[in-house]
Amino acid sequence: MATTTSITTTYAGEKAGGYISAALLSGNTIDNGGISVKPNIKFKEVIKKLATDGIVKDGSCDFADTSTITLTERIIEPKTFQVNLELCKADFRSDWDAIQMGYSAFDNLPSSFQDYLLSHAQAKVAQKMEKNIWRGADANEGEFDGFVPLATADADVIDVAGTTIDASNVIDELGKVVDDIPAELYGSEELSIYVAQNVFRAYKRSLGGFQANGQGAAGVGAQGNNQDVNIQYFDGVKIFMANGLADNYMVAAEKSNLWFGTGLMNDTNEVKVLDMADLDGSQNVRIVMRFTATVQYGLGSEIVLYTPA
Repeated sequence: MATTTSITTTYAGEKAGGYISAALLSGNTIDNGGISVKPNIKFKEVIKKLATDGIVKDGSCDFADTSTITLTERIIEPKTFQVNLELCKADFRSDWDAIQMGYSAFDNLPSSFQDYLLSHAQAKVAQKMEKNIWRGADANEGEFDGFVPLATADADVIDVAGTTIDASNVIDELGKVVDDIPAELYGSEELSIYVAQNVFRAYKRSLGGFQANGQGAAGVGAQGNNQDVNIQYFDGVKIFMANGLADNYMVAAEKSNLWFGTGLMNDTNEVKVLDMADLDGSQNVRIVMRFTATVQYGLGSEIVLYTPA
C-alpha cells in the first residue's frame, strides 16, 4: 500500500511569528545585519529626526540659545502582502522520503513534511523581500518602494553618476562613492558601501590582479588568481554585498539610517498549511501567508547613491 503523507497542523496568528520571521528576515541584507529592523509595527510608526546647526558658541554670563534645532519626521508604514500557494504532495514526496531515509546530504532540514513545504515557501518570500528592500516599486504587485527608488526621488541624497562596472574600473568607481561620503560619517563603525553582486565580483577580481591598474597582474599577496580574497573594506569603509541591488548600483550609508519595518507579532500575520485531501480528495496542499513589510531611511543627506548611466 502506498505511503500516505498527510498534514494536520494549521499555523495561524502569533504562532506564525517564527515562520514569518524566517521568511522576512532571512534575505541576504537582513540576515547579515546590513540594515536595522523595526519589528512589531502595528500600523505605522513616526520617527523623529533632530538636526542642529553650530551647537558650540562663545561663553557668556547669560543663557542664550547656542543652536537652532530642526525637528522633522519620517513615517514607516509596512504594506500588507499575502502568499497563496498550492503544491502537490507527490512532487515533493520523493525528496522528502530521501531526507527521512538519510539519503540527503543536508542534516538541518525540517523534521516534518509540513515544515519542509513551509521552508520552500519561506525561501521564495525571502528572495522577493531581498529584491524589494533595494529596488522594489510600490506600484508593482507584491512590492514596496525600496531604498534605491526612495533615494532617487529625494533631493537630499548625494547622487553619484556611474557607469557599467568591471574589474578594470571598479577601483575608480568605488573611489567616487567614498569621495562623496560626508566627512562626519567617514570612519563610522556603522558605515558600509552596499554593492551589487557584479560590483563585488569585479572588486574581488581586481584584487586578484585582473585589472589594468592598481594591484597589477600579481594581485594581493602576489598570488594572482590563485587565491580567495577576503573582501571586507575599501579605503577604510566596509563593503557589503547586497544581493537585492541591481547590477552596477551602490549605496553608502550607516546601518542605523536604513530601516526595515514589519509587524512580526501583529494580528495581520498568518501562516496556514491546509491539506486538501479531506476536502476535495486531491493531493494538493495550500500554503497561506499574510504579513507586512516595508523600508525607510532617516536622513537622505547621509546617503550616497551611485547610479549607472
